[in-house]
Amino acid sequence: MSTIDNPDLAKRLARAILSDVAMYNPEKVENGIKNDNIFDVLKDELEEGRQHFHSRVSPDLKPDSIYDIAVVDVLIKRAGKIESSIW
Repeated sequence: MSTIDNPDLAKRLARAILSDVAMYNPEKVENGIKNDNIFDVLKDELEEGRQHFHSRVSPDLKPDSIYDIAVVDVLIKRAGKIESSIW
C-alpha cells in the first residue's frame, strides 16, 4: 500500500480515523468532555489512531499537525452540545 501524499486525502483519512474513535467510544468522549480530560481518557485510542495515520501518510505532509487539527475538529468541536465547564 502506498503512502498518501495528497493533503486533502490525508485530512479525510485523519477525520475518518477520529470519527471511528468517537463512534466506538461515545461514553469516553462524553465523560472526557464533561470532566475536561478527554486526552487522558482517550490516550490509547488517540495514539493507536495516530500510529495508523502515520503508517499511511507521507512524512512530508507533517502528519502530526494534520492529525492534531482533526482531533479538535472531530472530537472537540462536535462535542459542543455536551455540558462542560470548558465552554
